[in-house]
Amino acid sequence: MAENRRFLSLVFLFLIAVWLGTLSRAQAWEPTKPIEFVIPAGTGGGADQMARLIGGIAEKNKLSPRPLIVVNKSGGAGAEGFLHVKEQKGDAHTIIITLSNLFTTPLATGTPFSWRDFTPVARLALDRFILWVNDETPYKTAKDYIAAVKKKPKGMKMGGTGSKQEDQIITVLLEQSQGVDFIYVPFKGGGEVCVNLVGKHIDSTVNNPIECVSHWKAKRVRPLAVFDPERIPDPDWKGIPTVKEALGASISYNMLRGIFGAPNMPKEAVDWYVSFLKKVFDSADFQGYLHKGALKPAFASGNEYVKWVEENEVLHKDLMEKGGLIKK
Repeated sequence: MAENRRFLSLVFLFLIAVWLGTLSRAQAWEPTKPIEFVIPAGTGGGADQMARLIGGIAEKNKLSPRPLIVVNKSGGAGAEGFLHVKEQKGDAHTIIITLSNLFTTPLATGTPFSWRDFTPVARLALDRFILWVNDETPYKTAKDYIAAVKKKPKGMKMGGTGSKQEDQIITVLLEQSQGVDFIYVPFKGGGEVCVNLVGKHIDSTVNNPIECVSHWKAKRVRPLAVFDPERIPDPDWKGIPTVKEALGASISYNMLRGIFGAPNMPKEAVDWYVSFLKKVFDSADFQGYLHKGALKPAFASGNEYVKWVEENEVLHKDLMEKGGLIKK
Protein backbone atom coordinates (compact mmCIF):
# COMPACT_ATOMS: atom_id res chain seq x y z
CA MET A 1 0.00 0.00 0.00
CA ALA A 2 2.82 2.35 0.92
CA GLU A 3 4.56 1.51 -2.35
CA ASN A 4 1.40 2.45 -4.30
CA ARG A 5 1.13 5.75 -2.51
CA ARG A 6 4.78 6.45 -3.19
CA PHE A 7 4.33 5.56 -6.87
CA LEU A 8 1.25 7.79 -7.20
CA SER A 9 3.11 10.63 -5.50
CA LEU A 10 5.96 10.31 -7.97
CA VAL A 11 3.55 10.26 -10.91
CA PHE A 12 1.79 13.33 -9.53
CA LEU A 13 5.08 15.18 -9.08
CA PHE A 14 6.14 14.20 -12.58
CA LEU A 15 2.91 15.52 -14.08
CA ILE A 16 3.24 18.77 -12.13
CA ALA A 17 6.81 19.18 -13.40
CA VAL A 18 5.70 18.58 -17.00
CA TRP A 19 2.87 21.08 -16.61
CA LEU A 20 5.12 23.72 -15.08
CA GLY A 21 7.69 23.16 -17.79
CA THR A 22 5.07 23.60 -20.51
CA LEU A 23 3.72 26.72 -18.83
CA SER A 24 7.20 28.14 -18.46
CA ARG A 25 8.02 27.56 -22.12
CA ALA A 26 4.74 29.20 -23.18
CA GLN A 27 5.38 32.25 -21.01
CA ALA A 28 9.02 32.50 -21.97
CA TRP A 29 8.59 32.70 -25.75
CA GLU A 30 11.16 34.88 -27.39
CA PRO A 31 12.52 35.28 -30.93
CA THR A 32 14.76 32.48 -32.10
CA LYS A 33 15.89 34.14 -35.33
CA PRO A 34 16.22 37.72 -36.68
CA ILE A 35 12.96 39.67 -36.78
CA GLU A 36 12.00 41.07 -40.17
CA PHE A 37 10.72 44.60 -39.51
CA VAL A 38 8.91 45.83 -42.62
CA ILE A 39 8.41 49.52 -43.44
CA PRO A 40 5.68 50.09 -46.05
CA ALA A 41 7.21 53.45 -47.00
CA GLY A 42 10.44 54.95 -48.30
CA THR A 43 13.57 55.94 -46.41
CA GLY A 44 13.81 59.13 -44.38
CA GLY A 45 10.11 59.46 -43.52
CA GLY A 46 8.46 59.19 -40.12
CA ALA A 47 7.80 55.44 -40.29
CA ASP A 48 11.35 54.73 -41.46
CA GLN A 49 12.85 56.86 -38.70
CA MET A 50 10.74 55.26 -35.98
CA ALA A 51 11.40 51.69 -37.12
CA ARG A 52 15.14 52.23 -37.26
CA LEU A 53 15.05 53.91 -33.85
CA ILE A 54 13.21 50.91 -32.37
CA GLY A 55 15.83 48.59 -33.80
CA GLY A 56 18.62 50.75 -32.39
CA ILE A 57 17.04 50.97 -28.93
CA ALA A 58 16.55 47.20 -28.86
CA GLU A 59 20.21 46.64 -29.68
CA LYS A 60 21.50 49.30 -27.29
CA ASN A 61 19.48 48.04 -24.32
CA LYS A 62 19.62 44.32 -25.23
CA LEU A 63 15.83 44.10 -25.29
CA SER A 64 15.70 41.29 -27.86
CA PRO A 65 17.78 38.11 -28.13
CA ARG A 66 17.71 38.49 -31.91
CA PRO A 67 18.21 41.63 -34.02
CA LEU A 68 15.49 43.53 -35.88
CA ILE A 69 16.24 43.64 -39.60
CA VAL A 70 14.61 46.73 -41.09
CA VAL A 71 13.35 46.37 -44.68
CA ASN A 72 11.74 49.13 -46.78
CA LYS A 73 8.99 47.92 -49.12
CA SER A 74 7.33 51.10 -50.38
CA GLY A 75 6.00 50.03 -53.78
CA GLY A 76 2.34 50.63 -54.57
CA ALA A 77 1.83 53.20 -51.80
CA GLY A 78 3.05 50.62 -49.29
CA ALA A 79 1.01 47.74 -50.73
CA GLU A 80 4.25 45.84 -51.42
CA GLY A 81 5.06 45.77 -47.71
CA PHE A 82 1.57 44.85 -46.53
CA LEU A 83 1.17 42.07 -49.09
CA HIS A 84 4.57 40.66 -48.15
CA VAL A 85 3.60 40.45 -44.47
CA LYS A 86 0.17 39.07 -45.37
CA GLU A 87 1.92 36.10 -46.99
CA GLN A 88 3.81 35.25 -43.77
CA LYS A 89 0.83 33.55 -42.13
CA GLY A 90 1.55 32.27 -38.63
CA ASP A 91 5.09 33.66 -38.63
CA ALA A 92 6.20 34.95 -35.25
CA HIS A 93 9.26 36.73 -36.68
CA THR A 94 7.67 39.22 -39.10
CA ILE A 95 6.24 42.57 -38.01
CA ILE A 96 5.31 45.77 -39.84
CA ILE A 97 5.21 49.40 -38.74
CA THR A 98 1.96 50.94 -39.87
CA LEU A 99 1.07 54.44 -40.84
CA SER A 100 -2.32 55.40 -42.18
CA ASN A 101 -1.66 53.74 -45.53
CA LEU A 102 -2.93 50.71 -43.64
CA PHE A 103 -6.35 52.26 -44.38
CA THR A 104 -5.75 54.46 -47.41
CA THR A 105 -3.87 52.12 -49.75
CA PRO A 106 -6.56 49.41 -50.10
CA LEU A 107 -9.24 52.11 -50.49
CA ALA A 108 -7.26 54.04 -53.10
CA THR A 109 -5.84 51.15 -55.10
CA GLY A 110 -8.18 48.23 -54.55
CA THR A 111 -5.24 46.12 -53.36
CA PRO A 112 -6.70 43.12 -51.51
CA PHE A 113 -5.75 43.63 -47.88
CA SER A 114 -7.11 45.27 -44.75
CA TRP A 115 -5.88 45.63 -41.18
CA ARG A 116 -7.91 42.52 -40.32
CA ASP A 117 -5.44 40.44 -42.35
CA PHE A 118 -2.75 41.19 -39.75
CA THR A 119 -2.28 40.74 -36.00
CA PRO A 120 -2.63 43.96 -33.98
CA VAL A 121 0.31 44.32 -31.59
CA ALA A 122 0.63 47.87 -30.25
CA ARG A 123 0.09 51.54 -31.03
CA LEU A 124 3.07 53.67 -30.07
CA ALA A 125 2.16 57.22 -31.04
CA LEU A 126 -0.02 59.50 -33.12
CA ASP A 127 1.73 61.81 -35.55
CA ARG A 128 0.69 65.37 -36.34
CA PHE A 129 0.89 67.24 -39.65
CA ILE A 130 2.12 70.78 -40.29
CA LEU A 131 1.80 73.12 -43.27
CA TRP A 132 5.37 74.05 -44.25
CA VAL A 133 6.87 76.52 -46.75
CA ASN A 134 10.45 77.33 -47.66
CA ASP A 135 12.00 79.77 -45.19
CA GLU A 136 13.12 82.09 -48.00
CA THR A 137 9.54 82.74 -49.15
CA PRO A 138 7.70 85.88 -48.03
CA TYR A 139 4.84 83.91 -46.42
CA LYS A 140 4.86 84.52 -42.68
CA THR A 141 1.38 83.12 -41.98
CA ALA A 142 -0.93 80.51 -43.44
CA LYS A 143 -3.24 83.34 -44.59
CA ASP A 144 -0.38 84.91 -46.53
CA TYR A 145 0.30 81.62 -48.30
CA ILE A 146 -3.33 80.80 -49.10
CA ALA A 147 -3.77 84.33 -50.51
CA ALA A 148 -0.82 83.68 -52.83
CA VAL A 149 -2.28 80.32 -53.88
CA LYS A 150 -5.56 82.02 -54.80
CA LYS A 151 -3.68 84.42 -57.06
CA LYS A 152 -2.02 81.54 -58.89
CA PRO A 153 -4.71 78.90 -59.51
CA LYS A 154 -3.29 75.48 -60.37
CA GLY A 155 0.16 76.92 -60.00
CA MET A 156 1.34 76.17 -56.45
CA LYS A 157 2.85 72.73 -55.88
CA MET A 158 2.00 70.83 -52.69
CA GLY A 159 4.40 67.96 -52.00
CA GLY A 160 3.38 64.87 -50.08
CA THR A 161 4.15 61.24 -49.41
CA GLY A 162 2.42 59.00 -51.94
CA SER A 163 -0.80 59.41 -53.89
CA LYS A 164 -4.22 59.23 -52.23
CA GLN A 165 -2.62 58.88 -48.82
CA GLU A 166 -2.58 61.03 -45.68
CA ASP A 167 -0.81 64.03 -47.21
CA GLN A 168 -3.15 64.19 -50.18
CA ILE A 169 -6.21 63.76 -47.93
CA ILE A 170 -5.11 66.79 -45.92
CA THR A 171 -4.36 68.71 -49.12
CA VAL A 172 -7.86 68.03 -50.46
CA LEU A 173 -9.43 69.08 -47.15
CA LEU A 174 -7.41 72.29 -47.27
CA GLU A 175 -8.47 72.93 -50.87
CA GLN A 176 -12.14 72.38 -50.03
CA SER A 177 -12.08 74.60 -46.96
CA GLN A 178 -10.17 77.48 -48.60
CA GLY A 179 -11.46 77.34 -52.17
CA VAL A 180 -8.02 76.81 -53.69
CA ASP A 181 -6.36 74.27 -55.99
CA PHE A 182 -2.87 72.81 -55.64
CA ILE A 183 -0.78 70.72 -57.98
CA TYR A 184 -0.20 67.71 -55.73
CA VAL A 185 3.26 66.18 -56.21
CA PRO A 186 3.79 62.71 -54.66
CA PHE A 187 7.11 61.42 -53.35
CA LYS A 188 8.14 58.04 -51.92
CA GLY A 189 8.89 59.25 -48.40
CA GLY A 190 8.51 62.22 -46.08
CA GLY A 191 12.24 62.87 -45.94
CA GLU A 192 12.31 63.25 -49.71
CA VAL A 193 9.32 65.59 -49.53
CA CYS A 194 11.05 68.01 -47.19
CA VAL A 195 14.29 67.92 -49.17
CA ASN A 196 12.34 69.00 -52.25
CA LEU A 197 10.78 71.85 -50.27
CA VAL A 198 14.25 72.98 -49.20
CA GLY A 199 15.34 72.78 -52.84
CA LYS A 200 12.31 74.87 -53.93
CA HIS A 201 11.05 72.15 -56.27
CA ILE A 202 7.66 72.46 -54.54
CA ASP A 203 5.96 75.40 -52.83
CA SER A 204 4.63 73.75 -49.67
CA THR A 205 4.18 70.45 -47.85
CA VAL A 206 2.05 68.98 -45.07
CA ASN A 207 4.87 66.92 -43.58
CA ASN A 208 5.00 65.35 -40.13
CA PRO A 209 7.05 67.44 -37.69
CA ILE A 210 9.84 64.85 -37.40
CA GLU A 211 10.33 64.84 -41.19
CA CYS A 212 11.16 68.54 -41.33
CA VAL A 213 12.43 69.40 -37.85
CA SER A 214 16.14 69.36 -38.76
CA HIS A 215 15.54 71.67 -41.73
CA TRP A 216 13.39 73.93 -39.54
CA LYS A 217 16.13 74.21 -36.92
CA ALA A 218 18.54 75.06 -39.75
CA LYS A 219 16.14 77.80 -40.91
CA ARG A 220 15.48 76.21 -44.29
CA VAL A 221 11.71 75.71 -43.86
CA ARG A 222 8.97 77.54 -41.98
CA PRO A 223 5.94 76.00 -40.19
CA LEU A 224 2.69 77.93 -40.74
CA ALA A 225 -0.02 75.87 -39.03
CA VAL A 226 -0.61 72.50 -37.36
CA PHE A 227 -3.55 70.29 -38.39
CA ASP A 228 -4.70 69.57 -34.85
CA PRO A 229 -7.44 70.97 -32.56
CA GLU A 230 -4.80 72.22 -30.13
CA ARG A 231 -1.35 73.69 -30.39
CA ILE A 232 1.55 71.32 -29.84
CA PRO A 233 2.22 71.65 -26.08
CA ASP A 234 5.97 71.12 -26.33
CA PRO A 235 7.84 74.43 -25.75
CA ASP A 236 9.77 74.07 -29.01
CA TRP A 237 6.55 73.86 -31.04
CA LYS A 238 3.85 75.74 -29.14
CA GLY A 239 4.33 78.94 -31.16
CA ILE A 240 2.81 77.29 -34.26
CA PRO A 241 -0.93 78.15 -34.53
CA THR A 242 -3.57 75.56 -35.29
CA VAL A 243 -5.25 75.60 -38.71
CA LYS A 244 -8.39 76.76 -36.90
CA GLU A 245 -6.51 79.75 -35.48
CA ALA A 246 -4.65 80.49 -38.73
CA LEU A 247 -7.38 79.94 -41.31
CA GLY A 248 -10.62 79.43 -39.40
CA ALA A 249 -10.82 75.87 -40.73
CA SER A 250 -11.53 72.86 -38.49
CA ILE A 251 -9.13 70.46 -40.19
CA SER A 252 -7.61 67.90 -37.85
CA TYR A 253 -5.70 64.74 -38.69
CA ASN A 254 -3.43 62.42 -36.71
CA MET A 255 -1.57 59.50 -38.24
CA LEU A 256 -1.05 56.06 -36.74
CA ARG A 257 2.39 54.94 -35.68
CA GLY A 258 1.79 51.35 -34.65
CA ILE A 259 2.90 47.77 -35.06
CA PHE A 260 1.12 44.76 -36.54
CA GLY A 261 2.31 41.18 -36.84
CA ALA A 262 1.89 38.59 -39.55
CA PRO A 263 -1.56 36.94 -39.85
CA ASN A 264 -2.32 34.45 -37.07
CA MET A 265 0.79 35.30 -35.09
CA PRO A 266 0.85 33.06 -31.97
CA LYS A 267 -0.49 34.76 -28.85
CA GLU A 268 2.69 34.12 -26.86
CA ALA A 269 4.64 35.96 -29.57
CA VAL A 270 2.18 38.87 -29.50
CA ASP A 271 2.60 39.08 -25.72
CA TRP A 272 6.38 39.19 -26.11
CA TYR A 273 6.21 41.98 -28.69
CA VAL A 274 3.80 44.03 -26.55
CA SER A 275 6.18 43.77 -23.59
CA PHE A 276 9.18 44.50 -25.82
CA LEU A 277 7.55 47.58 -27.39
CA LYS A 278 6.47 48.93 -23.99
CA LYS A 279 10.11 48.79 -22.88
CA VAL A 280 11.12 50.61 -26.07
CA PHE A 281 8.35 53.18 -25.54
CA ASP A 282 9.44 53.84 -21.93
CA SER A 283 13.11 54.29 -22.86
CA ALA A 284 14.71 57.72 -22.63
CA ASP A 285 15.71 57.55 -26.30
CA PHE A 286 12.17 56.91 -27.51
CA GLN A 287 10.67 59.57 -25.25
CA GLY A 288 13.28 62.00 -26.55
CA TYR A 289 12.29 61.11 -30.10
CA LEU A 290 8.63 61.82 -29.33
CA HIS A 291 9.63 65.18 -27.87
CA LYS A 292 11.87 66.12 -30.78
CA GLY A 293 9.29 65.17 -33.40
CA ALA A 294 6.20 66.52 -31.60
CA LEU A 295 4.48 63.14 -31.67
CA LYS A 296 1.63 62.34 -29.27
CA PRO A 297 2.58 59.51 -26.90
CA ALA A 298 -0.24 56.97 -27.28
CA PHE A 299 0.79 53.47 -26.26
CA ALA A 300 -2.07 50.97 -26.52
CA SER A 301 -2.48 47.25 -27.08
CA GLY A 302 -5.18 44.61 -26.96
CA ASN A 303 -8.82 45.70 -27.21
CA GLU A 304 -7.95 49.39 -26.84
CA TYR A 305 -5.75 49.26 -29.93
CA VAL A 306 -8.28 47.23 -31.94
CA LYS A 307 -11.11 49.63 -31.07
CA TRP A 308 -9.05 52.62 -32.21
CA VAL A 309 -8.17 50.89 -35.49
CA GLU A 310 -11.81 50.01 -36.15
CA GLU A 311 -12.90 53.62 -35.60
CA ASN A 312 -10.15 55.01 -37.81
CA GLU A 313 -10.95 52.62 -40.63
CA VAL A 314 -14.42 54.20 -40.77
CA LEU A 315 -12.95 57.71 -40.47
CA HIS A 316 -10.56 57.21 -43.40
CA LYS A 317 -13.26 55.83 -45.64
CA ASP A 318 -15.35 58.92 -44.92
CA LEU A 319 -12.44 61.31 -45.54
CA MET A 320 -11.46 59.62 -48.79
CA GLU A 321 -15.03 59.56 -50.04
CA LYS A 322 -15.29 63.32 -49.41
CA GLY A 323 -12.04 63.85 -51.28
CA GLY A 324 -12.95 61.62 -54.21
CA LEU A 325 -9.91 59.45 -53.56
CA ILE A 326 -11.50 55.97 -53.42
CA LYS A 327 -10.93 53.64 -56.36
CA LYS A 328 -14.17 53.06 -58.24
